[in-house]
Amino acid sequence: MNKQDLKKLKLELAINAKSGIDFIISAAIVWTIIAYIWTLPKEAFTKSIWTFYVGMFMLPLAYLLSKALKTTWTTKTNPLQPLGMWLNFAQLFYFPFLFFILRDNPDYFVMTYVIITGAHFFPYAWFYDEIGYAIFAGIISVGALLVAINVSTDQMYYVPLLMVVCLLLLALWLFISNNRKKGMIVN
Repeated sequence: MNKQDLKKLKLELAINAKSGIDFIISAAIVWTIIAYIWTLPKEAFTKSIWTFYVGMFMLPLAYLLSKALKTTWTTKTNPLQPLGMWLNFAQLFYFPFLFFILRDNPDYFVMTYVIITGAHFFPYAWFYDEIGYAIFAGIISVGALLVAINVSTDQMYYVPLLMVVCLLLLALWLFISNNRKKGMIVN
């Protein structure tokens, strides 16, 4: 496979999946709920557990959004298709660190979860030929750390709020970029 063929395969995936915008919008909704959870007068451990449970709504919500946005999750003729799922599963290997934080320092669970989630966007920059994923992976990961070390533990809701803002900006970026990519196919 030459470089041009690879570029065409990645472009096909980006257009069919609209560069994963359904997942990004779903994540923005889920992280909005998580931000609310972190405003509640509960122990950090309890908020962390609720955060983890709320995250389970991400996939069903993304599926519903895929129907509304008319995105395609699978392009059976594209040999790169399975890579998208593998890239998503990669973040699961960071969860032991997340559980360690939950046990020893639950005040920073949400920061850790945001960093893991944000960092897992990085390879999608290559997968969809979309630099926005790389940019926001860095902004989210470093931003979460900077927010967390500059607010008190009872203000940790600012960390998921940062995530929401970044996800909404990334969704806008992907919307604009996807329209540009569709124009590349037409021309």
